[in-house]
Amino acid sequence: MTTIHTIKATEVIVPAKPGSLNSEEVIDKDAAFAQKFLTGERWTEFANQPKWIIEITLKNGLTGIGETYRSASKEQLSEAMQTLVGQNVLQLNWRRLPVTDQRIYEAFETAVLDVVGKILNVPVAQLLGGAYRDRVDCFGWTGRRTPEDAAQKAYEAMQKGHKAFKFKCSDEDPVRLWTAEIKKKCGDGIKILLDPNQRWTDVATTLRLMEGVENDIMLGLEDPILHADVAGFKHLRETLGIPMYRHISLPYTQDIRDMIAFVRADAVDGYNFNGSAYNCVLLAEIAHLEGKACWRGSEVDLGISETMGLHIAAASINCTIPSDLFGELVREDDLIVTPIQFENGAALVPQGAGLGIELDRKALDRYKVSEMIH
Repeated sequence: MTTIHTIKATEVIVPAKPGSLNSEEVIDKDAAFAQKFLTGERWTEFANQPKWIIEITLKNGLTGIGETYRSASKEQLSEAMQTLVGQNVLQLNWRRLPVTDQRIYEAFETAVLDVVGKILNVPVAQLLGGAYRDRVDCFGWTGRRTPEDAAQKAYEAMQKGHKAFKFKCSDEDPVRLWTAEIKKKCGDGIKILLDPNQRWTDVATTLRLMEGVENDIMLGLEDPILHADVAGFKHLRETLGIPMYRHISLPYTQDIRDMIAFVRADAVDGYNFNGSAYNCVLLAEIAHLEGKACWRGSEVDLGISETMGLHIAAASINCTIPSDLFGELVREDDLIVTPIQFENGAALVPQGAGLGIELDRKALDRYKVSEMIH
């Protein structure tokens, strides 16, 4: 009865809300960056890239749901579906599912753990070892902005109770002016994290761009320079006097072992982890042994992935930095019946069996592009 009977994959495109990304005046022309992160011709087109919603139905009628990262391979998706149909979910190794590609792995992991949680009548966080918290602080978030827009976005997040706000940025952005305007409008009410996604490239550029930025408003910098420059991260940490963070994103073909060099060098103050659940809990445990905190990362996803992220954050002992779970700020729809609930900038972890959420089938039909069934 706990054997996988069918798997359905529905391809969807859920666009971004107008004005939720960059300011209109800020045009992102970095095509190489967009290609690297699978966002289309420009970074701001990431929400127009397809995702797949997975439904795993057992012979007993229970269904688990999952969500791929954007731009997942249809061929690899179909192959994984064929591999899993006929398997008993209670006999799978949940830590090592027979799925290879990381951009689809988490969707199947999520769906399997969702349906197993329903069988056992426990939340997914319990299957990951148990929850340390029932709510997860989250960042406010936006793309590249004019200084005035940056201050307005940070102010709106502060009014909702967020303690920190995250900006994407490149080496073309006047981040000193951003922080000056935010300080003027928000006072000490919110901290700022700048995330160039390695687009500041090197130490010299980072020091130049950060000149004049007031440290007291800064939560820190995430990935300002190229990941390979471990010594550069350490130098910036010591020179700037603000926290430095390293993003380890398993769906971008990065590796758990990428963390080892940073641990050995004591190069950063904490980490952003995203990828499959058991791997991220493992990364969090490594960071905890190092004495560092972490947060749950994302690709600005829909409601299923973000809810899974909440369960992962809840089950990660040191996930105390605000997490990147803010899809509802950006996407037109989250495809779940009851949206993630926020209180004072914190997302509440659903307490029901499995993920504790329900797929919104009307919304799924509205944004559907195609589907496959095995």
